[in-house]
Amino acid sequence: MFLEWIAEEKDSDLLLRTFLRHKHISKQLLASVKYNETGKIEVNGKEENVLYRVRCGDKVRVTFPPEKENAQLIAEHDQLNILYEDDFIIVLNKKAGMASIPAQFHPSGSVANHLKGYYETKGISSAIHIVTRLDRDTSGLMLVAKTRFAHARLSETLQRGLLKRRYRALVSGRLQASHGSIEAPIGRKSDLSIMERIVTADGKYAKTNFKRRARYTNFDDVEIELETGRTHQIRVHFSHIGHPLLGDDMYGGSLDLMSRQALHSCHLHLVHPFTEEYLEFNIPLPDDILSVIKQSKKEID
Repeated sequence: MFLEWIAEEKDSDLLLRTFLRHKHISKQLLASVKYNETGKIEVNGKEENVLYRVRCGDKVRVTFPPEKENAQLIAEHDQLNILYEDDFIIVLNKKAGMASIPAQFHPSGSVANHLKGYYETKGISSAIHIVTRLDRDTSGLMLVAKTRFAHARLSETLQRGLLKRRYRALVSGRLQASHGSIEAPIGRKSDLSIMERIVTADGKYAKTNFKRRARYTNFDDVEIELETGRTHQIRVHFSHIGHPLLGDDMYGGSLDLMSRQALHSCHLHLVHPFTEEYLEFNIPLPDDILSVIKQSKKEID
C-alpha cells in the first residue's frame, strides 16, 4: 500500500521529513518505512532520504511495509454487511449478537474474525483496526481502518470532533426533559467485574447528549450523540438517571419488550483520513426495534 502527493509551491525547499509530517506521517510511521526492506520513500521514482529538499512539482511516494497479521485471530468467512469500502476505510452494518472483537472464552464469531477472513479472500495484507466498536448486542454502523496510517488519522479526527456518531435507543419510562445532556464520570464497577461499568467519582469524564423523538406508553424513543466514548456509556448513563434501555438487563432494563438492549448506531459522519472528503452514512432501525415501536401506543407530549 502506498500514498502519493504532488508537491506544491508552498512546499518548496521543505525537508522531505517536514513535508511528510505535514501529510500526517508520524515519526513512528516514518520509522516503520525507513527501517523495513519493503518500505520506500521515493521522489520522482527515485529513493530519497528524509533530508531531501522538496521542489514544486515533485511526486512524493511513501510505500508502507505489509502489516503483521494477528496469527492467533481465527479467520471466518461469513459475509459482512459492508456499506462502503476504499483503500483506507470500511463502514459496515453490524448485526446485534456479534461482538466487535473476540474474547478469551469467545475466540470466534466477532467482526474482527470475519474481517480477517474477508481480508484473506481479497488479498489484503493488514492488521485489523476497529475505530468505533459496538457492544455485542448493539446493532448498526461501525468504522474500520484498513491501515495503521488510516487508524492514526481517524483517532486524531475523533479527538478533534470531526468524527461523529448518533444512536437511536428505546429508554424505559418517561424522560423529564425532551432534550438535554448527561454528564457523569464512568468507571469499572469493581476489580472483579471485567465488563460492568458504573457512574463513580473516580471514573473518566463522560457526556451524552439526547433528544426525544417520540413518547410511547412504556418508553421514549431517543436520538443520542456522544461527546466521549466510554465503555457502555449510553447504557450506564440512562440507567444512572433511572431510565435503563429496554432489554438491557445488565443495567436494570426490562426484557418484556426486547431480548437485547434497544440500541442502534444509526448515523456516522467523518472527514476521510486521506482525501479529507466529508462522508456521511445513515441506516434505518433494525426489524426488532421497529417491531417494538409499531406494536406500542404513541403518546403526545
